[in-house]
Amino acid sequence: MTTTTPAIVTRDLTKSYGAATILHPLTITIPRGEVFGFLGHNGAGKTTTIRLLTTLLAPSAGQASVAGHDLATDPMALRAAIGYLPENVRLYDRFTTQENLVFFGRLSGLSDVEDRVADTLAFLGIEALADRRVGTFSKGMRQRVGLAQAILHRPELLFLDEPTSGLDPMGVRLLREIVARLHASGMTIFMNTHLLSEVALTCTSIGVLAQGRLVYHDRMEAVTAKYGDERALEDLYLGVGLSEVTA
Repeated sequence: MTTTTPAIVTRDLTKSYGAATILHPLTITIPRGEVFGFLGHNGAGKTTTIRLLTTLLAPSAGQASVAGHDLATDPMALRAAIGYLPENVRLYDRFTTQENLVFFGRLSGLSDVEDRVADTLAFLGIEALADRRVGTFSKGMRQRVGLAQAILHRPELLFLDEPTSGLDPMGVRLLREIVARLHASGMTIFMNTHLLSEVALTCTSIGVLAQGRLVYHDRMEAVTAKYGDERALEDLYLGVGLSEVTA
């Protein structure tokens, strides 16, 4: 596909469980090269959206294309084109960082897995963690190993689900720097987050989800021009979504 193909296109993408609709029909287009910040209160449907777009959940209705691949008809190619860092990283605690990454790289079918692992550890600046067992790591260290796993195969599009959750200020800063470097390398990033400071510093566009409905979507410069500083962005996050849903 061409580089002009959007990173993500959804049309009336919906997820329901019985009579409960978790994600109301979502229609959105996210161009390639964006760092898209997906904002919303707990239970708004952000994680459900990521799980739909990464094929971990099947939609109840609607259509989606991710990295140029149709969610329903081309799921294997879609999975090969994306990386995913969940909020709680699952790694083999008895394995070292190197062993975890080699294992997952081989599962992904990488032929040059050892070279990929070395390059990825160097890119993230965590070569010192290579021979240490993951079970001894802090939350921030586990996040960085999880991120290494997510980008090992050089995906076009990276999904991050609450990547700063539980991190100390230094961990948040390191993650912000890594996201900026990934973006500079040409990677598109879709990030669920609650930290408005990170949205203001990192994202090029945002969407606000309230009670399973997309109530705001715009580029960051338009948000800044309309709402001003971070305090006004906080007002948008805390107020505009709920007011539009309940109006």
